[in-house]
Order: sequence, then structure tokens, then C-alpha cells
Amino acid sequence: MGAGRVKKNEDQLLLALACGATVDAAAKQCGLTDRTIYRRLAEPAFRGRLQGLRADMVRRAAGLLTAAAGEAVRTLLSLQKDSAPPAVRLGAARAILELGIKVRELTDLETRIAELEHRAGLPEGGNRI
Repeated sequence: MGAGRVKKNEDQLLLALACGATVDAAAKQCGLTDRTIYRRLAEPAFRGRLQGLRADMVRRAAGLLTAAAGEAVRTLLSLQKDSAPPAVRLGAARAILELGIKVRELTDLETRIAELEHRAGLPEGGNRI
């Protein structure tokens, strides 16, 4: 098997696993054996690439959600208008309150963490678990 084939299979395998495929499903999808995949998963470099790919996918999804947040808030606010049925207005009001509290808590935590990192001499956003 040539280097190009190994690279193609590796990229395909990484993507399948990052998207949540089981070892068995990834093996079938990539034309590999379970044993090969378990051997690859035992390699620190491969696991690092897999973790990096998963982290990148989460960052991209978070970006899309952030971009859509403004429209979602406008939708919830429009559902609070008098023209909406009372049950819909109540649901929108609850959602706005719950989400507002969560956003406020997260913002406060981010501020506190940034202050602690600053006091500890850590780079901004660095060394978080």
C-alpha cells in the first residue's frame, strides 16, 4: 500500500472517529480492520490528531451557534408579542430568563477566571482544563 493510500485512509479514519463512529463502523467505512484502528488509537500522535480534529469541530460549531444567537434572541422576543398565544409567550419568557441567567453566569465565570489567570501570571486563556 502506497503512502498516498495510507494518508487517505488516515484522514478518512480520523474524520469517521471524530464524528462519533464506532471502531467497527469506522473500519467498514475506511476499509480497515478493527485491529488496525485499535493499533492507530494506541499511537499518541494519532490520538493527538484525533483530539485536535474534534476540538476544531467543536470550535466551528460554537462559532456557528454564536453567529446564530442574535437571530435566536430576536425570534424569542418576537414570540413574546401580544399576538402570540399565551402558552407561546410563557415559553418564550421562560427561555429568555433561563438563557439570560446562564449567559450571565458564564460571563461572570470567564471574568473571574481571567482575573485569576492574570494574578497567577498565566497567559490570557491559557492552561485551562
